[in-house]
Formats: sequence, structure tokens, C-alpha cells
Amino acid sequence: MVSRNRIRLLQILMGLVFLYLLLMSFEIPLVYRTGYESVPGDETFGFTSDALPRSFLLESEEEMGDKDAPRRPSDDPFKISYGAPHRTPERRMREFSKVSGLVFDEATFDRNASKGEFSELQKAAKHAWVVGKKLWEDLESGKIELKPETKIENQSEPCPHSITLSGSEFETQNRIMVLPCGLTLWSHITVVGTPRWAHSEQDPKISILREGDDPVMVSQFMMELQGLKTVDGEDPPRILHFNPRLKGDWSGKPVIEQNTCYRMQWSTALRCEGWKSRADEETVDGQVKCEKWIRDDDSRSEESKVIWWLNRLIGRTKKVAIDWPFPFAEGRLFVLTVSAGLEGYHINVDGRHITSFPYRTGFVLEDATGLSVNGDIDVHSIFAASLPTAHPSFAPKKHMEMLAQWKAPPLPEKNVELFIGILSAGNHFAERMAVRKSWMQHKLIRSSLVVARFFVAMHGRKEVNIELKKEAEYFGDIVMVPYMDNYDLVVLKTIAICEYGVRTVAAKYIMKCDDDTFVRVDAVIDEAHKVRAGRSLYVGNMNYHHKPLRHGKWAVTYEEWPEEDYPAYANGPGYILSSDIAEYIVSEFEKHKLRLFKMEDVSMGMWVEQFNSSKPVEFLHSLRFCQFGCIEDYLTAHYQSPRQMMCLWEKLMQQTKPQCCNMR
Repeated sequence: MVSRNRIRLLQILMGLVFLYLLLMSFEIPLVYRTGYESVPGDETFGFTSDALPRSFLLESEEEMGDKDAPRRPSDDPFKISYGAPHRTPERRMREFSKVSGLVFDEATFDRNASKGEFSELQKAAKHAWVVGKKLWEDLESGKIELKPETKIENQSEPCPHSITLSGSEFETQNRIMVLPCGLTLWSHITVVGTPRWAHSEQDPKISILREGDDPVMVSQFMMELQGLKTVDGEDPPRILHFNPRLKGDWSGKPVIEQNTCYRMQWSTALRCEGWKSRADEETVDGQVKCEKWIRDDDSRSEESKVIWWLNRLIGRTKKVAIDWPFPFAEGRLFVLTVSAGLEGYHINVDGRHITSFPYRTGFVLEDATGLSVNGDIDVHSIFAASLPTAHPSFAPKKHMEMLAQWKAPPLPEKNVELFIGILSAGNHFAERMAVRKSWMQHKLIRSSLVVARFFVAMHGRKEVNIELKKEAEYFGDIVMVPYMDNYDLVVLKTIAICEYGVRTVAAKYIMKCDDDTFVRVDAVIDEAHKVRAGRSLYVGNMNYHHKPLRHGKWAVTYEEWPEEDYPAYANGPGYILSSDIAEYIVSEFEKHKLRLFKMEDVSMGMWVEQFNSSKPVEFLHSLRFCQFGCIEDYLTAHYQSPRQMMCLWEKLMQQTKPQCCNMR
């Protein structure tokens, strides 16, 4: 009897275990469908997706169709949660969405706008948002399509072997000779011209005048090889900037300055000031970078008379040296030829070699699609020869490498340490591809411990938007911010980065950078870890007590910024925030309480200052977040062309210490 009772008890026990397992098999999927609530004590802060009321979520109906409905918003519309160990259903939905989840409540905006509460920039933002959202919806629905005759092709444009322009023809083309297919090895261009006589300038750009000084007499001209087809809607890069300064240079001497410029950022100039390059200095195809010419402070004797007489006594002869004057003179005709060699450009004037400029990393000969000559010069004729007859493609497909290895890895199940939002323009296909093939291949990103995404707004050209949509669908690393792109509204992309970082990724740190910024991912995380855990942080190349420019191209009016000083802010090419600051920014934006300013980095400094009034923020300054170019042991390098990106990545993989690619 005892044995039989034990067997029965064991059977009952096994039945209960079976029922428990059966119950759990139904319960676990239910838990995942409903999502986890906030878990206090987690060090990673994040906004729950139901933390704010939604007038609409910027996601297509097609994407929403097969997904679970979101939960009803909580009673507290601005409740902040402390992160979740797994993605909520809304996070899983937005993982596959190509559109930012940032909310712009048009109804609330219109009600408050009638009271005069918003600035002109906020009104412009609302208009751009409405137009851009409609454009994206039309693009998603297939209403916008590219007709065959408008396809991005330029194959019909001829590639002549040579081009000749007279002075009058050159003037009618706005002083630009178009080179449809760029240059190739040993291509050469000859310019015949006459420098004009010097004129007085009260504000010369190449000299320094103090208050009360007399005007400076200036005579200079610029010859530039430009990349007319490498950008769209921006100033073309100066692949070669050749600037003879006959009079007016700050040195008081005639000089020739050469340089390159990419996105309005000048590199290190090569100045030829009348002294021949040193014997131990690097040459260009065997030619010196700078030849010697007669200077008015040169005694023209490299040896004293005593040495000269001693050489005569011992019978030593010396090779006769010929001294040449500065190659350009006011009112005197010259013939200048620039030719493309193996290692750089060579410039001859009146048959004599004057200077050689080594190729800079980031540009190739086919990029030089225009010659510009401006300044104090009369151009009589231009002749270009030995040009390439095969046509390179400048379409976006030239830059796209549709390979699976460049696709973004899926978002991780758990929260991430760092989210990197990359600001990009719609037509920057080459820049995005270079980032994918370089620092986005870092092991921390490929393993999804760090997440990186591009943030792009709608472009003014529909063919660009169509190609952009294809790119976003294939690579899975583009988040569309549905407004019409505008330099003054770049700040909206920054807010979208904050929203994605705290709601979709739930990152501990959020970094913003540009698509021409190279990021050392592991070093950036180490920099953020210098701040004690749990503290709010703002890390970057900080600016203190900067004043707005009131005049010039980048002038800021008193209506736009009435204060005399900017708040402390980190330079825009790269900075890091803690997630609680990003949460605050998104919340204030969606309540229409966030002040907008056209300079994105200053705006961030202003928002951090407001957040700092309620909770202390630790500011961490580092010059290694480079504002201009690249420095030794950089954390980020800015103004890097696509080829420089690849060069930096190759050096980072080969060297233990990071090296720049500014020069050859």
C-alpha cells in the first residue's frame, strides 16, 4: 500500500510539472508581446516608446500592417523609464522602419503659432516637415518615379581630346573651362594671360591692415582645377589652387601659394617665396616643389668675397648660376602650362619650371572637371590637350557597392553602450559608402555592441530621392528624417538622432558626427568612460565664450541670436551626450518648448545649458575631436574625403598608432 501511494503521489507531481510547463509555454510569448516595464536600477537610461503622446508616427502604413498594435499611452505622458533589458514592441517595429519616429504635432503647433510663440526658424521647420513628409509618402507609395529620359546619365556628353577657348569665349562661360571627362596622366592646360596693374584695397584678404593704415596695393590672380561633378549644391572642391601674389601679400614679397580645399576647408598651403626647395626635401617626379627667383632682399651671392678669392687661387671653378625674376609682372604677357605627372602637377611659365604641387590624398585626375581663372588678370586664350576620351560615370551607382558585407548588422536585443548618428545629405552617396567601408567595419559595430546610422532628409531632386530610397532599403543603415533638407534646419536631424538613440536603440551614450568625419570607435568610448558612471556628460572639442559673427557670409542677426555670447558648445563634427540629455531634448521638442537655432552645434550647447540648470552636467573638453582636418592620436578627423576615409582605415588596421592622411 505504501509503495502504491508513493507511485500515485509521484504521478500527481509529474502531472503538476507538466501543467506548469504547458502554462509557461503560453505565458512567455504573451510577455514578449506586451513588453517589459521599466526596470529601476539599470544604469542605461532610455525613453519608453509610450512616454510621449503621439499625433502621428512617421512610419508607412505598409510597415505598420503586419505588426502588433502599440500599447495605450500611460497616464503620465512624460514618464521617464530607466531602460529595458529587451526591446519593446515599438522598438522592434522601428528597427525595420526607414523613417525617423520623431513626432511633430502639427495641431498643437498651429494653435500656439497663432499666439506668436514661435520664431521664423520654427515656422520654417514646420513647413519643411509637412512638405518633406508628403514627398516621402509619395515616394513610398510609388507616385514618384524616374522617367527613362531623366535618368542620371551623362554618357551622351562628348569627351574631346582637346579644348580651345579664346578670351572672349572664356568670359562668356563665367571664366570656367569645363573638362567633361576630367584629366588623365600627362594631360596639360596652357593659359595665356596678362596680370593687371595693382589697385588699392582697404580690406585685402591676403594682407593684414591695422586701423588707420593706408590701403594696400594688390595684384593677384587664382587658377584652380575644380571638381565640378563631385558635389551637388555645394562649392566644388579645389583640387589645385594656384595663387600668384604679385603685390599685397602679408610678407610684402611676391609669392606663389598653392593648396587644396574640400567643403570650404583649406589644407596646408605650399608657399613658394623665392627660395629654392631644400636638397633633402621631397621632390615631385624629380622636380623641386619651388624654384628660386630674384628677391629684393637677396644679395645674389651665396659665398663671401673671401671664399670666392680662395676658390680662384686654388683653381676651383664654379658653375655659373642664372638668376630669374619672379615669373609674373604687371602688364606683361605670360604663357603658363600646368601638366599632370605621376606624382603631382607641374607648372611652367614662359618655358621655365616654376613649381610642382604633389597630389593630395582624396582627389584623382578624373575629378578635375573644370578650370577657373579669376582675379587681377586678363585671359587671352586657353588650350587643354591630351584629355581622356573615355567617359567616367558620375552617377550614384558609381559609388554604390551593393554587397552584403556592407549591410548594417541587426539591432541587438539588449541596450547598447554607444549610438552614433551620422548627419548626411541626400546626394552624398560616395561619403556614405566610404564610411560603410571604413570605420563602420569596426568590430564593435559589426558585433552590434555599438550601433551607427545615417540621418538624411529629403533632397530637392527627385532622382536623388529615388536612388536614396533604394540605398536605404538595401543597406538598412539610413534613417529618413522627412523634411526638405536645408542648411538652417540641420538641427532637426540632430534631434532625430537623439530620438532614435533613446527610443529605438536605448543607448547609454549618443554621439553625433558628420559623414566626412572619421571616428575611432573604441577610443571614443574610452573618452566617455573618463566621466564617472551615472553622471550626465557632454564630451567634445568645447568652445567657451565664443561670439556670433555679425557680418559676412556666416553672419547671425540679433533677431536670430540676441545674446552677445554663445553658450559653451562642442564643435559639430563629433561630440557625445549621455542619454538623459537626449531624452530631455526630444521631450522639449515634442512639447514645442525647444528653442531652435540654425547652427546645430550651438543649439546643442544651448540645450545642454538648459538641462544643466536642473541637473549637473560634466563637460569634458578634448582637442582630439578635430574640428579641422586631422591631428596625431585623433579621436575624430573631420573634412575627410572618401579616399581619405579609406586611407585612415587602412592605416588604423596596419599601425598600432593612428596616423593622418592629410599629406602624401
